[in-house]
Amino acid sequence: MRDEFRITGRLSRPVAEAFPEPAEAPAPQRTLLFGPVTDEAHLYGLLLRFQDLGLRVVEMRRLPD
Repeated sequence: MRDEFRITGRLSRPVAEAFPEPAEAPAPQRTLLFGPVTDEAHLYGLLLRFQDLGLRVVEMRRLPD
């Protein structure tokens, strides 16, 4: 399964490079990150990384394969 994270604002290049696993797609006033989340520990690791970088996740959802 793939997951989608909707982040407020656009990511700078250095911040985007902190997330090599999900693919990035710009959207109006948001950034969408797509990629697999392998387990609960991986999910929490991603969420902590978002928080550490001062990013606001406004939505997260599972996408069908």
